[in-house]
Amino acid sequence: MTLLLKPRGVRVLSAHLHRVAAASKATWLGLLATTTLLSLASLTQAVQAQTRQATDPQAAISQYPTRTIKMLVGFPPGGPNDQLARLLGLRLSERLKQPIVIENKPGSSGEIAATQAAAANPDGYTLLFGSSGALTISPSLNSKLSYDPLKDLTPISMVALNPMLLVVSPKSGITSVPDLIARAKAQPGKLTFASAGTGSPTHLSGELFRDMAGIDLLHVPYKGGGPAMNDVMSGEVDMYFAGLSTALPLVNAGRLHAHAITTNKRSDTVPTLPSISEFGFPDYSSIIWYGVLAPAGLPQPIVAMLREHILVIMKMPEFRKQLSDSGAEIFDQGPAEFKAFMKEDLDKWAKVIAATKVTK
Repeated sequence: MTLLLKPRGVRVLSAHLHRVAAASKATWLGLLATTTLLSLASLTQAVQAQTRQATDPQAAISQYPTRTIKMLVGFPPGGPNDQLARLLGLRLSERLKQPIVIENKPGSSGEIAATQAAAANPDGYTLLFGSSGALTISPSLNSKLSYDPLKDLTPISMVALNPMLLVVSPKSGITSVPDLIARAKAQPGKLTFASAGTGSPTHLSGELFRDMAGIDLLHVPYKGGGPAMNDVMSGEVDMYFAGLSTALPLVNAGRLHAHAITTNKRSDTVPTLPSISEFGFPDYSSIIWYGVLAPAGLPQPIVAMLREHILVIMKMPEFRKQLSDSGAEIFDQGPAEFKAFMKEDLDKWAKVIAATKVTK
């Protein structure tokens, strides 16, 4: 069937269709305008929130953290520094409910990572998992160091320490610390001690012992702890101050003999092993310590928050066991204690380095 419309009917229908189209267009434009306004409002709110954080430090502090945090580590993946940083970072991320990315910046005994941390924005989104080498030994060895650990970094929490063992070659015939001292005094300069490199903690531990005991030992530096350990086991070198975690399995296997630990008290890991301080050197202590720091100027509320979370983590039995399994021990110090300890450690190693004329 075909519908025929007269001219007037056509005009009426056309007008009606135009009204419908105009109404639909108005509705669509209204919806578009509404959604656009809502989107603009959301965008405006987001921009305003970021602006408030940028212009109002209190807003940023109260909302911290709102994004990923990076933790700098001055050594390659797989080493003690990296392993401990990852153990801590995983649990800290869970508590802060934000990702923590471990960024390895190896080189110069941790100085590269410390330099980057010191230069970063003190907003809590750049942390340093630092250790004694770059923070209390390097300042006395590197006159061109671009950072001052006490001025350019904010200590947040000490976390762990790694003692060293005074080990000797089974072929050396050395039976104890007193026997070692007696032999060294009888034949000055004949006994040798290895190190992982000049200026390393393994080297300075030996220099401190030599100075306090008043003996003459011949230093034999190596490029790393592995070659040093091998030559002590073979009898090429008499003794070595080795990290507990790497030395203990070799001691248990009879390939090395351990006579003392370098902490100022006995360790729960090897409770039968005396400390060097027990042999008439009460001030002897040489450890590798690890702690969390941030750029100088980190707001105190963020320092307190991070310290509180780290303290909770350090009390976790599983975390403590993991540290123990790796040869490390909990070393609990808050920001003020941590800074005071760093100052003491800096002064101690500065004196040792100056007295022994150690240079890199």
